[in-house]
Amino acid sequence: MTLPHLDGEIRDGRHHMQVRIYYEDTDFSGIVYHASYLRFMERGRTNHLRLMGAEQHALYAQAESEAPGFAFVVRSMQIDYLRPARMDDVLDVVTWPVAVKGASITLAQQVRRGEELLVKAEVRVAFISEGRAHPIPKSLRTLLKADLL
Repeated sequence: MTLPHLDGEIRDGRHHMQVRIYYEDTDFSGIVYHASYLRFMERGRTNHLRLMGAEQHALYAQAESEAPGFAFVVRSMQIDYLRPARMDDVLDVVTWPVAVKGASITLAQQVRRGEELLVKAEVRVAFISEGRAHPIPKSLRTLLKADLL
């Protein structure tokens, strides 16, 4: 039996990552707590970058040389909760880039149970250095734009 890769996979320009729902992900009513989806989507964004070929330590070391004290921060998120998930469900967290601009990246994300869309979001992540917006270093911008083609 072949197990899916821990970090998910990229298919048709979109990152897919499976998540199983555990008791800790639910609220008192037995459905997934709304903030749990934010954690799932954060993992999806991180693993998407990893699977695009970014060896994160090397990439961050290079970015640090161009923009000391840099960080990625979620600037804004539009999220729609459409249907609930429950304990033991297996969900597919899907992530893909929508736009890469000077100092920000916009990603679309969906959480699905099979073909059923449960949650959809659009996330804008800003690149900052020393507390201010800073252009994304070229190496990172090139890597992130690869999926937009």
